[in-house]
Amino acid sequence: MKVSIDISAEYKEPFAVIHTDRVTDEIQRIIDILGTSETPITVLKNEEDIIVLQPKDVYMVRVEDGDTVIYGAKDRYRSRKRLYELASQLGNQFMQISKTTLINLSYMDSIEPGFSGTLLLKLKNGNKDYVSRKYLPEFKKYLGL
Repeated sequence: MKVSIDISAEYKEPFAVIHTDRVTDEIQRIIDILGTSETPITVLKNEEDIIVLQPKDVYMVRVEDGDTVIYGAKDRYRSRKRLYELASQLGNQFMQISKTTLINLSYMDSIEPGFSGTLLLKLKNGNKDYVSRKYLPEFKKYLGL
């Protein structure tokens, strides 16, 4: 793939143009990376302390008993946002693996066969959750399976 950069004062905001004969998986990944809108999120450490987390600090987001819980390397936080709001805010490095769970793809550790055609996904911080059958095709596609 050829890449060129045009630096000029006339461009106030960066933009990208891709010239291709078709959209391949590689091109789609590049579009996803360039179009990502990763922004920091605010979370509650306890009832009083509000903390700002970068998307790279988030391992998993899961809805538990109606609360949105965010897991970091060691800590656990709460958010007032809904899962779909966090999914769009965190960016393309995150994938929904079930109705209630988003994971950061960078922190996958291992995958084991689960029950009824699901997969058990383990993260580097020790958290684990099942990839449900509904989200399994997209997950397998990401893994190249």
